[in-house]
Amino acid sequence: MDALHAARRWADAWARAWSTHDVELVGSLYADGASFRSQPFRELDDPAGYARWAFAEEARAECRFAEPALSGHDGAAVEYWAVSTARDGTVETIAGVALLRFEADGRVVAERDYWNLAPGPAEPYEGWDPIRP
Repeated sequence: MDALHAARRWADAWARAWSTHDVELVGSLYADGASFRSQPFRELDDPAGYARWAFAEEARAECRFAEPALSGHDGAAVEYWAVSTARDGTVETIAGVALLRFEADGRVVAERDYWNLAPGPAEPYEGWDPIRP
């Protein structure tokens, strides 16, 4: 599977998983033993375990993923934007980028994320490039 197809597939599945809090779907996107780091200063984590933790206090999320930017023959960078509502009603906007490397079958073997939070809901900036059907 080429990196562009793998990245779009990853983004589509993550959007569905995040919106529905589907931990198993997240886990299915990664190869056994994949390297996953959700922030530069965090330890490596299991992707499904991270999703379980991240979704635990979230009541709902509206998320979008940008058109992937390819990196070499097996890598891509994908921006994401989400408005997350916690169970206590607090709303935050999360904007970030996932740096991904894929196996030939399209599963992720390495991911590093960089993201930031802002209080309240916010729309993506003008010119943000969402995935096109």
